Amino acid sequence: MVEFALVLPVVVLVLLAVVEVTTVARTQYELVNAAREGARTAAAVPDPSRAVEAVQTALPPGVAERVRVTVERPETVGRMATVSLLLPYRLGAAILGGLEIDLQAKSVMRVER
Repeated sequence: MVEFALVLPVVVLVLLAVVEVTTVARTQYELVNAAREGARTAAAVPDPSRAVEAVQTALPPGVAERVRVTVERPETVGRMATVSLLLPYRLGAAILGGLEIDLQAKSVMRVER
């Protein structure tokens, strides 16, 4: 019983860390996918607001409102359109004291028209 009482907090912390890392990795993957969608739209459409809409559509509702989107689209065909995302992310585990990290994603594609 004593060993169980000593090991239980460590097991709970490890499980909590695994859940937290999985959640951060999933959110990062969603950001990368949304940046790619935004860059694809920015490469094809001259209006940067359409790229921002594409990013927000690709993200889940809770994340879409908090993400900061930057679109750089040159007018010259063949140049690179860049979409950058920044998401301040607060870790959910109370034991971590509400630690906040910045998740970032960036995608670049050639302007088509």
